[in-house]
Amino acid sequence: MKKLLVLLVVVLIGIQFIPVERTNPPVSWDIAAPENIASILRTSCYDCHSNETNWPWYSYVAPVSFMVAGDVKDARKRLNFSEWDKYDGSERQKLLEEIIEEVEKEDMPLTMYTFTHPNAKLDPYRINLLKDWVKPGSSYEKSLRYD
Repeated sequence: MKKLLVLLVVVLIGIQFIPVERTNPPVSWDIAAPENIASILRTSCYDCHSNETNWPWYSYVAPVSFMVAGDVKDARKRLNFSEWDKYDGSERQKLLEEIIEEVEKEDMPLTMYTFTHPNAKLDPYRINLLKDWVKPGSSYEKSLRYD
């Protein structure tokens, strides 16, 4: 039992030296949003879905670091607010619809993320603000879809 514990400690220390990519590439664009919406996005979405990730202390501790870096990499592939200009109009429309669908189902932000970032949890009021912001006919519709 003691040898197993020593082995476990050695492995945990050893994996700390495995490099993990925690980068923030340059921001080429930022989504057009009024301040109240931008605040919601920054608090609840940007750590995973932008190039402006605030890497928390636990993202430097393996094995959690592997999971966090992987989640951010996957999230940026699905939606990256810092590269909004790279999506065409139909892609933007689809992404906006997916944003609303995910927050309504409470699938986003991830429960694991809101556990360590309780301010990121979206209440019904903030969900409705997001829905009003992206709905067709809103004053932001053109900039959201075609900028």
